[in-house]
Amino acid sequence: MADKEEKQAKREYFLSVYRHSLAHILAKSVIEIFGKENVQFSIGPQIEDGCYYDFVLPRPITQDDYKVIEDKMHEIIKRKEDFVRKEVSKQEALEIFKDQKFKTELINDLPDDEIITIYNTGDDYVDLCRGPHVANSIELMNVAFQVKFASGAYWRGDENRDQMQRIYLYAFPDKKALKEHLAFIREAMERDHKKLGPQLDLFMFHETAPGMPYWLPRGWKMYNALLDYWRDIHDERGYDEISAPVINSTVLWKTSGHWAHYKPNMFLIHNDEADENTDEDDIFKFAIKPMNCPNAMNVYKRTAHSYKDLPIRYNETDVVHRKEKSGQLNGLFRVQLFRQDDCHIFVTKEQIGSEIKNIMDIVNKIYSDFGLSYKAELSTRPDDFMGDIEVWNEAEANLKEVLNNLFGEGNYEINEGDGAFYGPKIDLQMKDCLGREWQLGTIQLDFQLPKNFDLKYTAADGSQQQPVVLHRAIFGSMERFIGIITEHFKGIFPFWLSPYQVGIVPIRTSHNEYAKEVERVLRKAGIRVEVDYSDNNMKEKIKHFKNMKDPFILVLGDREAEEKTVSINLRGSNKQVQNVPLDKLVEICHKLVEEHSLELPESFE
Repeated sequence: MADKEEKQAKREYFLSVYRHSLAHILAKSVIEIFGKENVQFSIGPQIEDGCYYDFVLPRPITQDDYKVIEDKMHEIIKRKEDFVRKEVSKQEALEIFKDQKFKTELINDLPDDEIITIYNTGDDYVDLCRGPHVANSIELMNVAFQVKFASGAYWRGDENRDQMQRIYLYAFPDKKALKEHLAFIREAMERDHKKLGPQLDLFMFHETAPGMPYWLPRGWKMYNALLDYWRDIHDERGYDEISAPVINSTVLWKTSGHWAHYKPNMFLIHNDEADENTDEDDIFKFAIKPMNCPNAMNVYKRTAHSYKDLPIRYNETDVVHRKEKSGQLNGLFRVQLFRQDDCHIFVTKEQIGSEIKNIMDIVNKIYSDFGLSYKAELSTRPDDFMGDIEVWNEAEANLKEVLNNLFGEGNYEINEGDGAFYGPKIDLQMKDCLGREWQLGTIQLDFQLPKNFDLKYTAADGSQQQPVVLHRAIFGSMERFIGIITEHFKGIFPFWLSPYQVGIVPIRTSHNEYAKEVERVLRKAGIRVEVDYSDNNMKEKIKHFKNMKDPFILVLGDREAEEKTVSINLRGSNKQVQNVPLDKLVEICHKLVEEHSLELPESFE
């Protein structure tokens, strides 16, 4: 194991060194192409699959430039130029980069006595850099690289600062590794939910509501199928669903602590009575909720509770809004409007372990139904935590004990400082079919909100005690989860989740009457079905339903109408199953839904 870890560490070091060195080669090539007097360059870090560099250039970079840049980089590498490290004073650095505004700003931000390192690549290019780098560009001869794309960027990520052009570069140890990565990228692009969503008529976005998805009829059918599945699981396990206002007074958010910790991410509603004398904290009167938890506290507090009532489990799937910067929005992955599969569970301290175990049973059920694997992480106290350190220590110890019992000590990761401001949490990292990891579910242990809202229950000895709250989501954001599984399944959803499960194709309009009978039977059986009653060619109808990725396409003609059967085209196959009795089809559809099968049946016997 130690040898394996050492090899991995060496590989990671090598990757960082040669990618970082290639960033310098990239910058030098751009300067040589456009002329030193025409280029302002800023930073060029290595990233997961290569590196990038930010520039201000006399014109926009286009795809026609990519090969030119790559050729120039190969030319520079073949010159076998040394990377020479040198330490300079702040004043010397300012003189060296006097014509480069971004480098000058970076240098001016450093202390006056800072020892600064620069790297020369050949005699005509120098960069401000900590290193390390290769000794000579000859070490990069066998490295495989390719310009990924160019995009806009703001200096230091500030939209009020200079707009720059960022050139990304793929970089791998050899051509084979680059080729494999490019194949992975092509596959990921084919699975891109931002492409598949509109193609499959699932969702859309509009400029009048940035980052707020519109769910189209097909997508909304799938969304509700997911919610129905979720509700069934939780109804069986003693959860009660609630719904609460989307807009609340700032009094609620100040009580919960969100006003102090989350205000920049909240959509605020101005106080109409505010004037120039109004205290800054009272300028806003209401806020659109970014979280469901404070309302769940109000629901709990509406009545008195005994220890015999606990655990109390509240489900909630109301819409929440969180303000994001426009550059951070990313399809369904990063939105400003979404629904969470939120649960707030009120327990005694003694019930924490058993309740988290119950939650993990649900996690295992749901993730296995989607064919997903996951690992657990413990996220601990952040810098901006709320409450007493002693309470935090107790909460973290509770979660560690639970994780040790569930997974074994050392079989989960600890993510220091990434807890919620009100409590530590268990995050569930899911891996999809491309090996990408996503943070989905979360279980958060909270001693703070019950205290802020003065929540109580009557203990067995008659005393008033404070409950503990478990905040819990398994899908996380429903929108984000749908984006993830759209890519995971490549839009080919399991039968039970597909927007439409059956498409019906009457061969001719004379077969429409039987098609209506089949449609009626399937709808009555709770199967999502769509029919094309038009006089279009049969092949066109079938093609449409194939493009929409319907699992079963029923083709109905004279024989089927006469024998009260169906012929089925199976999704992903040229196979057609003929003469299937209608009641047998209904039976198989019900079985696929009840078992949450990921595969379609091979036999209809």
